Amino acid sequence: MTARQGSRVNRQRGDRREIMTEYVALLRGISPLNPNMRNEKLRGVFTRLGFKNVRTVITSGNVLFETGAGNMRQLEVSLEKALPEQLGFTSTVIIRSRKQLQGLASRDPFKGIEDTPSSRLNVTFLKNPSGVKLKFPYRAKDGTYELLGMYGGAICSVIDLTGSKTPDLMVWLEKQFGKQITTRTWKTIGRILGKLDGPET
Repeated sequence: MTARQGSRVNRQRGDRREIMTEYVALLRGISPLNPNMRNEKLRGVFTRLGFKNVRTVITSGNVLFETGAGNMRQLEVSLEKALPEQLGFTSTVIIRSRKQLQGLASRDPFKGIEDTPSSRLNVTFLKNPSGVKLKFPYRAKDGTYELLGMYGGAICSVIDLTGSKTPDLMVWLEKQFGKQITTRTWKTIGRILGKLDGPET
């Protein structure tokens, strides 16, 4: 296994090597229509905080970075403090390591279910998953969505887009778990992992 194949990377700093861990910060409520929420502004915040190899994936608040710090909760607190100070908006920040995302992907939580125009595969990340008492799988009474399971603090769900009614999964999730959550499509998770596995920038 090379340094890039794991979640930890060796970085040369002066005459010593520093062990860096690769993370992705998932920011809630990011809209590229807000100039201060654009990728270049987000990367600037992370860079000023001293993080290395800062990159972004699409425009929904996915920031990849490396740091020698290992306490993800402290990293979340630092970022949630820096965003309003530097860019003027608040956002729930949920951090996962590269290893955690790879573990989620290796579980194949959707087990062959395809992402099509009539269905969408979502992953909802919870900041505080310990209080979840929901029994999985859980299917909405109107059949518009199904929660398959929770893996490492991430709930995997399938939305049925064939009906005339717009599924209310996001509203339901907030009622169940509060607003300290953020959702990404399974395709976006694949793009994040693809960038983590790609060449360094």
